[in-house]
Amino acid sequence: MEKPTFDKRWHVVYSAPKAEMKVDQEFQELGLETFCPTQTVVRQWSDRKKKVEKVLFTSYVFVKCNFRDYENIYRVQGFVRFVYYLGKPAIVRDHEIENIKIFLEQVTDHSITFVRDEMVRIAEGPLEGRTGTVENIGKNKIRIRIGQLGMSLVAEVHKNKVKHLQTAV
Repeated sequence: MEKPTFDKRWHVVYSAPKAEMKVDQEFQELGLETFCPTQTVVRQWSDRKKKVEKVLFTSYVFVKCNFRDYENIYRVQGFVRFVYYLGKPAIVRDHEIENIKIFLEQVTDHSITFVRDEMVRIAEGPLEGRTGTVENIGKNKIRIRIGQLGMSLVAEVHKNKVKHLQTAV
């Protein structure tokens, strides 16, 4: 049997549903280093739009700890269990946590915009790989005219399933 290490390492913790931020806060109050990645999203209500923080990994929190911290971690309200890999609590390497942080910094406020008459490629779905010209741009969908099918077909495709031709590869 392996000897427990006193080095603090990143562990993955499974939390109760919608309790990730509360668990993260309670871990910090215990003096533990934590990481609960979030992203800002715009939510639409019937009378308004609002920016809210949404947890990136539902029901998961990363906590840097060693086996001596386990007893306190088990007492945290909303904590369910450690995530295990090969029979032991899963360890996440420091550079993997850093990569997630870098990724989140790079995609903040990133959005893809389309322009009328722009050539695009459909990235997913039954028309995957087809190219066409943007005819109309809606809130979530764009209308594309596809001429490759031997006729003029107009398809409405969700924006996240379409790529600019330069980046479509």
